[in-house]
Amino acid sequence: MGRDEHKKRKNNDLSQTPQNQKTDGIDVEFSDELADAEDREAQARSRAADKRAHEK
Repeated sequence: MGRDEHKKRKNNDLSQTPQNQKTDGIDVEFSDELADAEDREAQARSRAADKRAHEK
């Protein structure tokens, strides 16, 4: 163990997700035919929250 082993700065440039690989959080594998009332309510709440978040 060298004297300056823990003082080196790390390069965090590549640890961030590139803009073209980010998603909007929509789950495309959700089946509307298999949804129950709770799923539909959760979707409605999610849409309302997204609308509130994007209005600002």
